[in-house]
This record gives sequence, structure tokens and C-alpha cells, in this order.
Amino acid sequence: MLKTINDPINISAALVKGLLGTVTFISAFLVISAACIAANPFITSIYTADPSAHVWSDGRLYVYPSRDIDPARGCDLMDRYHVYSTEDMVNWRDEGEILRASQVPWGRPEGGFMWAPDCAFKDGKYFFYFPHPSGTDWNQTWKIGIATSTKPASGFTSIGYIQGLGGHSMIDPAVFVDADGQAYLYYGGGGVCAGGKLKSNMMEMDGDIQTMSGLVDFHEATWVFKRNGLYYMTYSDNNPGANRMRYATSLNPLGPWTHKGIYLDPTDCDTSHGSVVEYKGQWYAFYHNKSISGQGNLRSICVDRMDFDADGNILKVVQTKSGVSSVGPAPAPSPNAVLYEAERAAVGNGATVENDSAASAGKCVQNLHLENSYLQFDNVSGGGGGGQATINIRYSAASNAKLRLTVNGADYSFLNTPSTGGWSNYTGESYLTVPLQAGTTNVVRLTGGFGGVNIDYITISPL
Repeated sequence: MLKTINDPINISAALVKGLLGTVTFISAFLVISAACIAANPFITSIYTADPSAHVWSDGRLYVYPSRDIDPARGCDLMDRYHVYSTEDMVNWRDEGEILRASQVPWGRPEGGFMWAPDCAFKDGKYFFYFPHPSGTDWNQTWKIGIATSTKPASGFTSIGYIQGLGGHSMIDPAVFVDADGQAYLYYGGGGVCAGGKLKSNMMEMDGDIQTMSGLVDFHEATWVFKRNGLYYMTYSDNNPGANRMRYATSLNPLGPWTHKGIYLDPTDCDTSHGSVVEYKGQWYAFYHNKSISGQGNLRSICVDRMDFDADGNILKVVQTKSGVSSVGPAPAPSPNAVLYEAERAAVGNGATVENDSAASAGKCVQNLHLENSYLQFDNVSGGGGGGQATINIRYSAASNAKLRLTVNGADYSFLNTPSTGGWSNYTGESYLTVPLQAGTTNVVRLTGGFGGVNIDYITISPL
């Protein structure tokens, strides 16, 4: 029993029981529900950088990165913030976009320039801090913007920026909330790192900003955390063309700091930016590289273990391609996920439906390497109320490629489809969370012309 695009497969436990005799459907279900395998980078669908990692009271680990927009023109195209979360360090949930330049009323008229952010929680509210210029002369008009929400990864609204701060190279805000509830803001660029106390409203400085002393070769990318009563500040240095991550320690959150050394060697990227967090008893170092794109302005985020010696010194982080081990059971598949077989979509401009025994229903869509080739899913369900949903593409590819995703006419940029090792290996997953309309009027189009990729099916999972 194959469902048409107007009669999609709903992947639920009840339906599985009713379709046990349907071999094609069951095999598709098993593929969808299989746990992901850890790897670095751990986000491959879109390009992300500058990961800011936090663990909140719901027990999940959240990462707030910046986003490199593809095709790259430069750092000016970074204009959207996307959030990811996990409960096992292996399976990552795309929480969707939380803010973009057009939603910042005080921001630069031309948009863009939304660089490394951070997030903090206090008194029932999440505070998202982001650097953004207020004027056309972007490098002289930086501000630290604030958006707030009662949820960790949705509902954020821009409420202004921190008054009294701004100007040249004022980037990379980082907020540390100490055990006593006192919050501290740090920022730095152009070789200068500064910090100070925040008032209890988390939106104003409490006293003067001061330069952080004792740092060696500071460049940017400040991050502060605390372990066993000792404060750690991590940052990137000025190593030409291959920044490294250094760290310093202090008994006071505002220093003076004692430089301790390099904890992360250069990645394959000219820039470096990271964060450090403890989750379920293990410390982790987050960072970015350019291993997928080979371009320094199309970066991808990674995570590896961080360990300490008996004196509290950070041991050199070993960068891996395999990533980190799972720290919990894989999450259950969405009970409301809906599967749309690619061969039931409309195809055009050279894209073709082909027989392929390796595909879930024995067919797939090929020839998406041709310019403007496409497959389009009509009548996609957004549920009774619409809202955020994750579009997951199951594919095979012999080499790295990408597809342009358009939903209801809105362009969501490219989705990467990294190599799966061969055309018969339909293990690739490329996904993005986007808003869908209520009902079955949604249109999802995947446009090719950017390398070879075969599409088996897509799933739509309400968030």
C-alpha cells in the first residue's frame, strides 16, 4: 500500500499495527525511527558557527549558534538565528529560527551582521543577546541587542539593546550567571575584552565596564564558566589565519585573569569560536570548522569532550570526526510524523522518477544535478493549527551536494546533502524546521542543480 501525496503516510504506533503486512511501509518506518550516529560536524543541513551551549531546567542542552547564509558573500549575510537542542548529545532537534535582522526595529537598515550570540536565564525568562549594528557604517555602530521569551527556543521578541554600550568591534556578547544570581556581561573584539555586572533586569549595566586584565593575545569569542569554585574565561587568539582557543582562570568573575594556555588547536578554519558546558556529568567543548564547505564563511558546528587534570587545568581538546558518545536513550520518533514518498511528488526540468531497489518504496527521484530540476510536494499538511514543523529529507549522494528549499513560496536558502558514500545508501538526512500553514495547502519544493542527490522521501514532523 503506497500513499499518494494527497494521502500521506502518518507514522504513528496505531497505524503501524494496522499495516504490519505492508513491507514497504514498515521498512520506511524503521529507517525513520533509527537513532542518529554521532559525528562532527553535528549540524550539517545548514551552515552554523559560534556555538553557545547551555543546559536549562528542562534537562535538555541547547545550542545557540550564528548562521552562515549560503551562497556566501561574506560575514554581512549572517542575518538569522537558529536553535538546536539534544537530550543525548547524539540526536539533535532543530528548534527553528528564533530571530532575524528584519525583526530588530533599531537595527541596521540593510540588515545582516548578526554575529555570535548568547542566551541566559533568570527569574522565569530567557534573555537572548546578540551583536548587531544600528547603522549603515556597521563596524562603528555595534550594539548588544536583547530579545526575550518565556521559552528557551521560541517566542523571542526584540526589546532593544543595552544602553550606554556600543561602537567599534563590540561583538561576541557572553553572559555568565553566578550561583548567587548575579549576572555578568562580557564582550570583545579588535583585541579588547571587557566585562561588568548586569542589573537584575538583565538589560542594564550595573556600574562601569572594565577591561579584563591578564589575558594573553586576546582576539575575540569570550566565554565564561565556573568549575569547582574557579572561573574560566575562554577566547580565540590572533594566530594568523588559524585562530586557536586559549583560556585563563580567576577567583573573581571579573578577574584579574591568569593565562593558562591553549586548549583547542586551530580547526581547518581561519576563525575560532567556542563555548564550554557540563552536561550529565561530562564537560564538552563546542566549536566550529569548515569541513563540509571548505570555505571559512560557510562553517559548521562541532562538539568534543573536555577534560581537566587534578589541578583544574584544561587538557588539550582532541578534535574528532566521530563526535561524542550518547549519554541517554535515543528520543522516540514523532507520533505525528507524516511521510511523503518522492515518487508521488511533481517533478520537472529534468528530474525523473526512477526504480531503485535501495529506496524505501523501490523508487526515488533522480537527476537533481540538472539546473533548475525540482520535485514539489503539494497539499502538505500543517495540521489543524499550523505552526513549526521539521522537514526531513531522506536521500543518497555519492558526493557533497545541496538543494534549495522553498516552502509556500518563501526561500529558506540551501540545505546541504553531504555524501552518504554511494547512490544506494539512503542514510542521508537533511532537515530544517520551518512554519507551516494550518490545513493541507502547504507546498514544499526542493530545487536542484547543485550536485547529484537522489531523494527517497521526506517527512513532516510538527514541533
